[in-house]
Amino acid sequence: MKKLNLLEPSKVWEYFEDICQVPRPSKKEEKIIHFLVDFAKKHNLEVAKDDIGNVLIKKEATPGFENLKSVVLQSHIDMVCEKNSDTNHNFDRDPIKPIIDGEWVKAEGTTLGADDGIGMAAQMALLTSDDIEHGPIECLFTVDEETGLTGAFNLNEGFFDSQILLNLDSEDEGELFIGCAGGVDTLASFKYDKQPVPAGYFAIKMKVSGLKGGHSGDDIHKGLGNANKILNRFIWEAANKYELKLAAFDGGNLRNAIAREAEAIAVVPATYKEPIRADFNIFFHDVQMELKATEPGIRMKLESVDSPDYIIDASTQKRLINAIYACPHGVIEMSRDIEGLVETSTNLASIKMNGEEITVTTSQRSSVESAKEDVANMVNSVFSLARAEVKHSDGYPGWTPNTDSEILQVTRDSYVRLFKKEPIVRAIHAGLECGLFLEKYPGMDMISFGPTIRGAHSPAERINIETVKMFWDHLLDVLKNIPEKE
Repeated sequence: MKKLNLLEPSKVWEYFEDICQVPRPSKKEEKIIHFLVDFAKKHNLEVAKDDIGNVLIKKEATPGFENLKSVVLQSHIDMVCEKNSDTNHNFDRDPIKPIIDGEWVKAEGTTLGADDGIGMAAQMALLTSDDIEHGPIECLFTVDEETGLTGAFNLNEGFFDSQILLNLDSEDEGELFIGCAGGVDTLASFKYDKQPVPAGYFAIKMKVSGLKGGHSGDDIHKGLGNANKILNRFIWEAANKYELKLAAFDGGNLRNAIAREAEAIAVVPATYKEPIRADFNIFFHDVQMELKATEPGIRMKLESVDSPDYIIDASTQKRLINAIYACPHGVIEMSRDIEGLVETSTNLASIKMNGEEITVTTSQRSSVESAKEDVANMVNSVFSLARAEVKHSDGYPGWTPNTDSEILQVTRDSYVRLFKKEPIVRAIHAGLECGLFLEKYPGMDMISFGPTIRGAHSPAERINIETVKMFWDHLLDVLKNIPEKE
């Protein structure tokens, strides 16, 4: 039984709840693509799908607004799939369960997918309306924004016709975004040999959990804990003090999320069983004190487990834990031009093992292209010194702010008219697809805005109900006041 359509604007919430029923992990968007194409056909709307899976749905202008410039509204259809460790949920199959919690809508133990499901819902509500005034519109739904911007990368020139783009993927009501950071991933791989567990050693499992996590762009400046860095710090100390030998390390999940949880299995000589427990408790207390302002919920646990089948060879272990310790994480540089804007950062996102190698995934962001390359090379150098195999993703460009933008003026004036206050105009440290659109459509006039979302990319993700109504009213007023064709 639907609940969200009791909220306002009802059509937007109704479509958002419909979207929550359709699994849509990044790179597995087949079901949501089919959902959108069926939606368009059901409502007799012109629809196109390109080879990569991007969907474009068009709607003619309402009578009397035919002379307005055409506008493309854009959101991405994939979602970050994160869940709490005690939540039983299969993102490939199970629907998201949204719940109303006071002033917010959140999900039961998982990410909500308001990033960017709420943008999709607004587009769908607009496409099916019969009483909203607007010029010619196109609605672009892109795939795989969260794990590589694949849809925007592979968008063909000429797929849509508009020269004004409204990106509906921002997360702060009252803020208009006119620029974003570019990004690149740096991946380091360590081959390792399996060694037998020495006689007289006992096995332990160490775990860090309870961290907030969050978006590796929007939240990187908040002083949040990184589970990979915290756990490796103790492993490094114990390896030097107690001859700890590492068997497994599994931390973090997504390249664009700050690691919330990490765990490792190791063995130590039986004579150190009590001293290492005592040191672990002291270490936990130290970390609690360091992060008490930002991570009050941090938990750390050390417990005995069955002996592992093997340990990592000593050379690889030493190179791995030294490289993770040395690898930078967090803000590298603040902008000298825009007060309060993070210019350059890096995120130590995940550490994963299979039977043959250990892969460390990091992501770098910057609004300055040369600085982005510099910090990526910085991370590269750390892992190269550790003799890992290092490679970079193709990366994506930033979006340089244009303070003379026509759509900026329209959107700002609309906000003042509706809410009697000035919006904040700024750039964002997160990546948006706008930079890639600008490469393919030079001269495109773009702006990004949306309702307030908090905790994106983590199970704490939630969307503020009141700001959805404000976002919707603002969007409709902007569309009604688009300039006429020249």
